[in-house]
Amino acid sequence: MASQPSLSDLRRAKFARRLPTALSELVGPEHGTVRLPLHLAWSGLTMFDLDQPRLRMSYYRIVLAEGQHDDLVRYLNRGLLVSLWPTLRTLISRDVREVWEHSFDELAHNAQAAA
Repeated sequence: MASQPSLSDLRRAKFARRLPTALSELVGPEHGTVRLPLHLAWSGLTMFDLDQPRLRMSYYRIVLAEGQHDDLVRYLNRGLLVSLWPTLRTLISRDVREVWEHSFDELAHNAQAAA
């Protein structure tokens, strides 16, 4: 009898389906104030000033956890994601972190370099 996939396996598969094919697809804003739609920021803040480190980190946590493919490429910025990753990876779920690091060597490398 085949074993059922774990809840973690199912979550990872869900996050993996949303990923861009390359980090270069992430063309979101680097600065300024951004309003996230309610399907992403459904609880709490919807406006984020990317020039304020705490708000920028919250914004990235929300988009990584809740975003579909089109949200990821629209709201995330490759340069910011890479620079934030060593800290950001400690603030997101293990499933999200493992999917992104498994899919993008640049993020996995940054995580190892920061350790």
